[in-house]
Amino acid sequence: MADRSLESLPLPLEVRARLAELELELSEGDITQKGYEKKRSKLIGAYLPQPPAANGAAAVRCRLQHSEGAVRRTLRTSNIGVCDIREAAARERTAPHSTAANRPLFYFRFGVDQALPQERRTPVTPSSSSRYHRRRSSGSRDERYRSDVHTEAVQAALAKHKERKMAVPMPSKRRSLVVQTSMDAYTPPDTSSGSEDEGSVQGDSQGTPTSSQGSINMEHWISQAIHGSTTSTTSSSSTQSGGSGAAHRLADVMAQTHIENHSAPPDVTTYTSEHSIQVERPQGSTSRVAPKYGNAELMETGDGVPVSSRVSAKIQQLVNTLKRPKRPPLREFFVDDFEELLEVQQPDPNQPKPEGAQMLAMRGEQLGVVTNWPPSLEAALQRWGTISPKAPCLTTMDTNGKPLYILTYGKLWTRSMKVAYNILHKLGTKQEPMVRPGDRVALVFPNNDPAAFMVAFYGCLLAEVVPVPIEVPLTRKDAGSQQIGFLLGSCGVTVALTSDACHKGLPKSPTGEIPQFKGWPKLLWFVTESKHLSKPPRDWFPHIKDANNDTAYIEYKTCKDGSVLGVTVTRIALLTHCQALTQACGYTEAETIVNVLDFKKDVGLWHGILTSVMNMMHVISIPYSLMKVNPLSWIQKVCQYKAKVACVKSRDMHWALVAHRDQRDINLSSLRMLIVADGANPWSISSCDAFLNVFQSKGLRQEVICPCASSPEALTVAIRRPTDDSNQPPGRGVLSMHGLTYGVIRVDSEEKLSVLTVQDVGLVMPGAIMCAVKPDGVPQLCRTDEVGELCVCAIATGTSYYGLSGMTKNTFEVFPMTSSGAPISEYPFIRTGLLGFIGPGGLVFVVGKMDGLMVVSGRRHNADDIVATALAVEPMKFVYRGRIAVFSVSVLHDERIVIVAEQRPDSTEEDSFQWMSRVLQAIDSIHQVGVYCLALVPANTLPKTPLGGIHLSETKQLFLEGALHPCNVLMCPHTCVTNLPKPRQKQPEIGPASVMVGNLVSGKRIAQASGRDLGQIEDNDQARKFLFLSEVLQWRAQTTPDHVLYTLLNCRGTIANSLTCVQLHKRAEKIAVMLMERGHLQDGDHVALVYPPGIDLIAAFYGCLYAGCVPITVRPPHPQNIATTLPTVKMIVEVSRSACLMTTQLICKLLRSREAAAAVDVRTWPPILDTDDLPKKRPPQIYKPSNPDMLAYLDFSVSTTGMLAGVKMSHAATSAFCRSIKLQCELYPSREVAICLDPYCGLGFVLWCLCSVYSGHQSILIPPSELETTPALWLLAVSQYKVRDTFCSYSVMELCTKGLGSQTESLKARGLDLSRVRTCVVVAEERPRIALTQSFSKLFKDLGLHPRAVSTSFGCRVNLAICLQGTSGPDPTTVYVDMRALRHDRVRLVERGSPHSLPLMESGKILPGVRIIIANPETKGPLGDSHLGEIWVHSAHNASGYFTIYGDESLQSDHFNSRLSFGDTQTIWARTGYLGFLRRTELTDANGERHDALYVVGALDEAMELRGMRYHPIDIETSVIRAHKSITECAVFTWTNLLVVVVELDGSEQEALDLVPLVTNVVLEEHYLIVGVVVVVDVGVIPINSRGEKQRMHLRDGFLADQLDPIYVAYNM
Repeated sequence: MADRSLESLPLPLEVRARLAELELELSEGDITQKGYEKKRSKLIGAYLPQPPAANGAAAVRCRLQHSEGAVRRTLRTSNIGVCDIREAAARERTAPHSTAANRPLFYFRFGVDQALPQERRTPVTPSSSSRYHRRRSSGSRDERYRSDVHTEAVQAALAKHKERKMAVPMPSKRRSLVVQTSMDAYTPPDTSSGSEDEGSVQGDSQGTPTSSQGSINMEHWISQAIHGSTTSTTSSSSTQSGGSGAAHRLADVMAQTHIENHSAPPDVTTYTSEHSIQVERPQGSTSRVAPKYGNAELMETGDGVPVSSRVSAKIQQLVNTLKRPKRPPLREFFVDDFEELLEVQQPDPNQPKPEGAQMLAMRGEQLGVVTNWPPSLEAALQRWGTISPKAPCLTTMDTNGKPLYILTYGKLWTRSMKVAYNILHKLGTKQEPMVRPGDRVALVFPNNDPAAFMVAFYGCLLAEVVPVPIEVPLTRKDAGSQQIGFLLGSCGVTVALTSDACHKGLPKSPTGEIPQFKGWPKLLWFVTESKHLSKPPRDWFPHIKDANNDTAYIEYKTCKDGSVLGVTVTRIALLTHCQALTQACGYTEAETIVNVLDFKKDVGLWHGILTSVMNMMHVISIPYSLMKVNPLSWIQKVCQYKAKVACVKSRDMHWALVAHRDQRDINLSSLRMLIVADGANPWSISSCDAFLNVFQSKGLRQEVICPCASSPEALTVAIRRPTDDSNQPPGRGVLSMHGLTYGVIRVDSEEKLSVLTVQDVGLVMPGAIMCAVKPDGVPQLCRTDEVGELCVCAIATGTSYYGLSGMTKNTFEVFPMTSSGAPISEYPFIRTGLLGFIGPGGLVFVVGKMDGLMVVSGRRHNADDIVATALAVEPMKFVYRGRIAVFSVSVLHDERIVIVAEQRPDSTEEDSFQWMSRVLQAIDSIHQVGVYCLALVPANTLPKTPLGGIHLSETKQLFLEGALHPCNVLMCPHTCVTNLPKPRQKQPEIGPASVMVGNLVSGKRIAQASGRDLGQIEDNDQARKFLFLSEVLQWRAQTTPDHVLYTLLNCRGTIANSLTCVQLHKRAEKIAVMLMERGHLQDGDHVALVYPPGIDLIAAFYGCLYAGCVPITVRPPHPQNIATTLPTVKMIVEVSRSACLMTTQLICKLLRSREAAAAVDVRTWPPILDTDDLPKKRPPQIYKPSNPDMLAYLDFSVSTTGMLAGVKMSHAATSAFCRSIKLQCELYPSREVAICLDPYCGLGFVLWCLCSVYSGHQSILIPPSELETTPALWLLAVSQYKVRDTFCSYSVMELCTKGLGSQTESLKARGLDLSRVRTCVVVAEERPRIALTQSFSKLFKDLGLHPRAVSTSFGCRVNLAICLQGTSGPDPTTVYVDMRALRHDRVRLVERGSPHSLPLMESGKILPGVRIIIANPETKGPLGDSHLGEIWVHSAHNASGYFTIYGDESLQSDHFNSRLSFGDTQTIWARTGYLGFLRRTELTDANGERHDALYVVGALDEAMELRGMRYHPIDIETSVIRAHKSITECAVFTWTNLLVVVVELDGSEQEALDLVPLVTNVVLEEHYLIVGVVVVVDVGVIPINSRGEKQRMHLRDGFLADQLDPIYVAYNM
């Protein structure tokens, strides 16, 4: 691919040869694209013509990569803006010729003065800077975390991603959930490489480029033009120039580089996305055509099945995305077969390690004692209050920025005394005062009333009680308010001081009482306004002592987990801290200070309330409410009052930047110190820089900006001192983020993307010693190039967490040690909670907080850094900048990063999704860490702290509880979770013979068991002498004609119909006549019986036997749901080759109705006979089969895997079946049995239609459909008829448990009594649902139901009943097995309650005449006791084979006629297709033998093979249903190796997205599986058959055909 563009370049031959070599390396995959481009640009860099700097154009930085020693070229022109110089200075951090080897560890960048020679520097003119800011203020940017370098890095990282761009499937959402329904939001994003906006300079309303401020990165242009790629991203340095400048520049670049390129120079004058800047590809390179999704073309799934639905297209996209190699390769390690070891992250051999010497502790300057410093703070107040009572102490502002009130030192002194007197003498009685010196009281004052707070605070100090300032509780459920209550309780607070206005604003009960807030102690609210207080007597005077070790106040601190601690500060610490601040900041008497910070705690309290009084300063307090209305208010006050000092946060600086354009006459030259309170946040540097940029022209000097670092425990940790010397620049470090994740300081090399630029926070405080210790483990001193937790030893710090001695010891009593283990000082140090290091010249640098630390796979990431990267992703217009929360949750033994942001109401689905995927890519590139979950919530829904920030721990709590209600979620478990156990490798099977020998050697018996032998049971069973059921019925009609066999109940519980032996016989005869005469049927013809559950069905069945026809019972179509139920009826009728269809008149009409015609072709029905009108004749003779092995009836059923399977039941099998059940349940003519089952297949049909005729007992029939209207019908019938044995299905049991749960008392009152029930059997073809049976037993225990009565049965297609809990024999047993071993097809018994334990209940007793063996499904060898294998069965009532029209003989012979490959190879077994195991118990059977219990684990067809292991859907579903209260049902299936989880949501659709992370978490934690797709649907969408089993394959088909109408579909990345 020789580029034509190179032809025109004068390249020497060796360079051309080297280029060809590079091309080859790239095509062979020996070199990465990035490496290729780097080496290539190195080779041709020298030969590219350099464009001369055009005078009119602004600077273009040509950043071709050079060799290390080369001088970095930067073209400069005369009219450069300040921004650009700072940028340029950032680029030229090192000396021109410094090589990597001698590059210093830190570089310090000097102020603007050094950046350029004097004459080149031009001041920023108001016009140009305001133009620069008008753009900025469009709200798309926030200077708080803003860093040009970082934004550029993020853009570059994203550009790299674009080269290998993958299409990520977008989640689908139901319309009602989408704010703006754009059709595009429903189609997956296009996978072509150039989507509209990538190649364009994006515009916004002002007509200036957003992403780039107009500067075009030249290297990009050149390489783009040479490589000819379609996407060109524009870098974002901060050059300011108009549009035309950029166009000239581009034209110049294009003209000068002489690249043969047939496109006209791009037109950049109009910044709209139509004119995308594109460079044409050279001819010869092929452009990729993107596949269009939708129904446009058929695609194949992983199984090679062509599918043409949108869902499968998305899944295919997801599969393709997941095929990308994961970054951390899984290391080989040994796995014990039983234990699935999670992979332990091995340390990266290439990780940077600290190499410096051990650091030395840094000592601050001595705290110089000034002679007139007061001995205590109260003494200072007394002095100023008496000497200069008129001096202003505090001015408060109203929301219009007008001075509301001026508190003088005189007033402060007299009012504080009044408060002190009233606290001590007016609360409680004289003998029993409520508050004594040393007691704690709460201070509850709003943020706009600093004067009242100040009076109350000093009142407490004078009264020697301990103030605990807290936020005003606004509602009873404030975020974090409960934790504040716990703090007050533990401090023993009984009194709360508050202001009048605040007291009136507190929530009140109807009686006017202030309610007790959640978790709060009972408080007496005491208003401190002067008018409410009594005057102290003349002779009363507060006792003013020198500062001592008593507690002065308690400051609250919220921890990472949301708990609130109280840090106690003693009086001596308080005074010393004020002195240290006075010395460090150079405070003098009567200075004016503007305070924007919260005055109740932290920097705002220390400067604005305490230190100010010590120095008789005047504080102008700006409330948060005013800042919201007028962000410039603090700057205006600085000008108005000519303030010397201002205390702000970087947010306040940012807000001022956004709003400053409206302001003309700003002059900040009076400021000598601008204290940046959150200087410890490394990203505050960008706000400081931007603020200086703009306000330098307004008199702001660089050296005025003083970041400080503070923590509740150590108070002020470090602060930059204000200097007069403008030549001494602040310290800067540009650190490698990769190094920081390992706690190592590395100065970053030029071409790296991920850097953290940090500014110093000044020097250690006067009188303090500081060091850095390793963040975890023993507090060992760090090396000089290592990041650690900063620790401080000083008097001016907190002393303890109130009432928590253990935590206090860990934080306030730390003794740092040298590497030899010796402590560095006999005095304890205090952990500040800040991560950082001490750089050259004793400057302190902070890179993050311990609270924001997330340790992912052994690397440390800081939440603030992640936030900054997310905010640097353009365009930002979809989310609110200040409203992003980043935290980690622990999933599968590692921390996982979660990002939650508030989405703007006007953003579309697609926009947000695009932004989210870009954020993931950016974080992946820059931090090399995956984001587990990114969630967007609607605007204003995240819990707030009192000052409007995000309440992190509360947000995390909501996320974990599933109460966050996001509107967009993107989860990436596939990329982040790298510590899953290794996929299981199937070992070569051991031969069956060896297994058998092994079992013999280890003394294990072969797992086989049998019920009682039918031949040896002597009983007076008269029916035994008949071979056929039809004969038994005739015999009963003769001997006991009036004995009632069947009673059918209606929904009111009364008898709707009953049949005696003779009535049944006579109706059967008439039906036989009808079949012969009207149906003209021969013997052996098949007849479909389409009846509702009832007596007609039974009569029709015996009518068929009398006529010699083969009956097939079919569930009638549902009148309300013909479209879906009728096709199944039609299918069974066709597959069973029915010659005729018998039914009632009503259903007959339904089958021929117009609705039916819409669903099926009604002309192809076989003849339909209506049995409501029967002939009055008797048949000439009743048919008698010639051979008992002839077919008696066909049993059709839809299996849970969605297969329609009919099995053939011979007359012999039918009679053996009835005899087996008669013996097991001891059924005699005198018995009554209640049956609440569907009579269409399996054991349900046998019990409903056959057993009564064989055994003679009366069956009370209760159609399950009646229970939907009257759930108590079945149990009332059981009670009323004093029934001892009853049968039901899981769906009936569930209906009773859910429907009657709250009615047990009223049922008891109605006389419901279940004490006579000795067996209540659930008829099922699955693993017993132990949770359901147990809750049923517990619920109805009060109504007399014995817990041992409830049991289950087990049957399947090859044998309709294998086990059934009879009347005699031991109770069903339960064992607990290890779920992890089950996945490896092992059974490992564990104790109840042990981790990963799964309870399995025995499926009833093995029926008489049934033999069972457990065989290996692959080798067909017999297995030992307690080994998991397929259940094989041998019995007289096995079905004789499948009835299929396809004649699939191989399947049949394998299922019904299997032999063991070893051992007893003669017996013929039927394979059930279910996995289970046999276990010999200590119990004895009725015949005195030890009892063998059969445990069914699950169907082989249903089991999912994932990661080489076998998973049973029910286990995953059980975990998922537990994950959230709104999940009512769940079903899982796999699709192309992805696990799809469908959950039914019983709640508002707003909760749908909450389920996605919870479902993903629980499946990871408990099953070590990553969920591929989460589908949230409405209740009732998961199809369930009549036995209450989930039809997972139907669901899967519905999902893939896009028929579920899901509320939300999330595709996990």
